[in-house]
Amino acid sequence: MAKKFVSMRSLKFFLYELFDVESLTQYPYYQDHSRETFDMALDTGLKMAEDLLYPCFSEMDKNPPKMEGGKVKVHPMVKTLMKECGEGGWISAPLPYDIGGQQIPTMIMTAFRYILSAANFSAVIYPFLCSGSAHLISSFGSQELIDTYAEKMFSGRWQGTMALTEPQAGSSLTDLMTTAYPTDNGYYFIKGQKIFISAAEHDGTDNVVNLLLARIKGAPLGVKGISLFVVPKKRVNASGELEDNDILCTTIYHKLGYRGAPLTQLSFGENDDCRGWLIGEPNQGLRCMFQMMNQARVDVGMSAAAIASAAYYAALDYARERPQGRPLMEKDPTKPQIPIIEHTDVKRMLLFQRAIVEGSLSICLQCAKYLDMLQVVDGEEKERLSLLLDLLTPVVKTYPSEMGVLSVSQGLQCLGGYGFCEEFPLEQYYRDMRINPIHEGTTGIHGMDLLGRKVIMKNGLALTFFYEEVTKTIESARDIDSLSSQARELEAALEKLKTVTTHLIGLAEKGETALFLADATLYLELFGIIVIAWQWLLQAVTISPKITDLSSESEPDYHFYQGKHHAFRFFFEYELPKIDGLIKRLMNSDGLTLNMATEFFDD
Repeated sequence: MAKKFVSMRSLKFFLYELFDVESLTQYPYYQDHSRETFDMALDTGLKMAEDLLYPCFSEMDKNPPKMEGGKVKVHPMVKTLMKECGEGGWISAPLPYDIGGQQIPTMIMTAFRYILSAANFSAVIYPFLCSGSAHLISSFGSQELIDTYAEKMFSGRWQGTMALTEPQAGSSLTDLMTTAYPTDNGYYFIKGQKIFISAAEHDGTDNVVNLLLARIKGAPLGVKGISLFVVPKKRVNASGELEDNDILCTTIYHKLGYRGAPLTQLSFGENDDCRGWLIGEPNQGLRCMFQMMNQARVDVGMSAAAIASAAYYAALDYARERPQGRPLMEKDPTKPQIPIIEHTDVKRMLLFQRAIVEGSLSICLQCAKYLDMLQVVDGEEKERLSLLLDLLTPVVKTYPSEMGVLSVSQGLQCLGGYGFCEEFPLEQYYRDMRINPIHEGTTGIHGMDLLGRKVIMKNGLALTFFYEEVTKTIESARDIDSLSSQARELEAALEKLKTVTTHLIGLAEKGETALFLADATLYLELFGIIVIAWQWLLQAVTISPKITDLSSESEPDYHFYQGKHHAFRFFFEYELPKIDGLIKRLMNSDGLTLNMATEFFDD
């Protein structure tokens, strides 16, 4: 198995050359950091990935969690990982000092998690579920809740989860049935069921703290009546000891991939003694939860890019070593075979993977930079960055996830029959990747979110800011001879996006809402391709003068920048043209899928 799963050179290009993470240190919030501390974080992440996570990558897949007597046993490495992440401060690292964090930029922590996720995606879920959930408690919970729960979650001693989905309510949170019954004792009795909850029961920590959405008895129907609660597996009694909190793990699901982390079904309050503590105000649960979910959606995109990266390097390693066939025009069978990387179609598949991986990572870090800047700016600039982040969140979650599946598939294809076998890692990467288009909202949900909410919010202000950002990059590229053609192509693509968007909004203005949203997923796909083209042009503007300065193949960065430039060209020549088929469909408002009667699907 190939040990390389990420390119540290590429990561540092994004952080230091493209997005200039060091510029954040001019702000008081980040002034205690420097490139030295950033590199230290990245080096630590790589060491953890190589020494702790990657050695268990295949083993955790082949020996998934098991439930015995209502208890779930996980790989022993989980306990070690939680301890190391807690003691090293990695669970709380990006958070403010006043809640135990280190105020490390989100860009650096995104890169840190990218390295770990590429090494062992399933394992990374455990500590960083804690990060988001403990942050939420610290942001909206009472001081008592923070003292009781958040500190132990940041230390890695207690696990944190999100408990949202119910058997009858997946993406439709309106239909949540889990109920919270008020008491006079400062807590609520919780009764209901939750499904598909990652790491909600396991022996890798001493306790599990569920952040649970429920409806207080008598609350308004719909999402306006949803509240958020801390519901621990074990509660702290009056003596300060842990006692069971009437939560039963009824099932762990047997999954296609992502097998190293248990996916559980929980039953709350079967004995009418499950207690939960309200976070924030009653009926404001979604507002609180979305702090965690929006960050989680960026993390899903990052994880997808990480898995795709690991698959790319495994395929690249194999392609360099596997001899097969001869040059196309070589007819002499006595001549030695050549490595398959010399074959044009294998180069195409590898270029496709690199274009997807590095385009996806770029938009993940772009959004991470917006998150970092939101800590240090205010006024109009803060509104601009906030709206850009809102608009791009469906894209950063979905494009790496959906295209990551195709990218890993191409990696598997490079290995031919071996790619289909367990002896090579590609088949596991393929299975692990498939959860990402489902995690934190399916692609269809994010399509409707982008078109139905984000594009039109504040009369299209977020979209206007996006157009301005892309146009700035186009203007930067226009005067560079080697990029002028691609600048014109992206400008034309942006104009086409404007035309499609105007057409679709026109349907909404006429009251044809169902028709407006019928192909929202295709609109998200179109939008995503243009976003990644923007990111690649942004990269090309940065590398263009560097390529000019590197006159010899003997110079250290020559191959790196030339490889990036070819991947950039590949995206514009092979991927960006795909928008024309999407545009044709989106401009044809015949309602084909909308008008398809369910009976027509019968034999």
